Amino acid sequence: MARTATAKIVPLRPAHPEAAVNRALVALHRHLDRCALAANTTKAYRARARAYAAWLAAHADEHPDAFVDQVGAEAAVTAWRRHLIATKASPSTVNQALAAVDLLYEIGAGLRLKVKRARVPRPGEPDALTPKEQGAVERAAGRRGARDAAIVAVLLYTGARAQECARLDVDDLALTARTGTIRLHGKGDEVRHVPVPAAARERLTAWIRHRGTEPGPLWTGQRGPLSDSGVAQVVLTVGSAAGLPGLRPHRLRHTYATRLRQGGADPAQVQALLGHASLDTTARYFRAGTAEQAAVVERIFD
Repeated sequence: MARTATAKIVPLRPAHPEAAVNRALVALHRHLDRCALAANTTKAYRARARAYAAWLAAHADEHPDAFVDQVGAEAAVTAWRRHLIATKASPSTVNQALAAVDLLYEIGAGLRLKVKRARVPRPGEPDALTPKEQGAVERAAGRRGARDAAIVAVLLYTGARAQECARLDVDDLALTARTGTIRLHGKGDEVRHVPVPAAARERLTAWIRHRGTEPGPLWTGQRGPLSDSGVAQVVLTVGSAAGLPGLRPHRLRHTYATRLRQGGADPAQVQALLGHASLDTTARYFRAGTAEQAAVVERIFD
């Protein structure tokens, strides 16, 4: 009597694809908890990964293999990329979202995806303040008191990011009448020491005299230490008083980098002072704007 061969059928697709997504999210969150990434980056990655999971749940019928194999995963992420672009998300937002989802798959599913990034237009000239605008900002900050004058001085004369400025402690300053350095805690727990020129030393010294030399956060207010948003609000208020509504801390950083370049600093020096991981990021500050080009031509042919 002939035997009938039997074979065990193994389903290619998981019985509960939503469970696979949730497991991947849990693994990603654990990984991010251990990573030395900036808090804002970690927060953004978590949000982008959750947004992808929500989108995938709404399109589960179209992408049942999204967490099965490379082909299914890349098809789903590519469709999500098209969705983000269709919603008018900026190229940088799209690429950050794709980076977060790449990490989601790598950590949570063991898959390394190859999905094309959105094309980021080459940035134009940095939006630096003119010398006249910078003077107006510094005068407006001075009218608001020693603390706000010192905050604006740190942003303008050390190129600190808003988060780096907000994280400063008294112990991060080393000031004398002739020299000064400031210790900035940057992205990914990177620390750099930046020289403090005389104009900023004067304003920081005035604030320390008012605040006192007790250890702790450098910037204090009525409700305690200032946060990133508190620093941004100081700049916004100062900008309005100086006739520059909508002024943000990063524009003061752009101004610092532009002044360095105009003063003869080379790209490597600017990169180190700004704390850029890549020289490509620094390169944008070495593109002279239209007004500066016109001034050079006028000076040469005058």
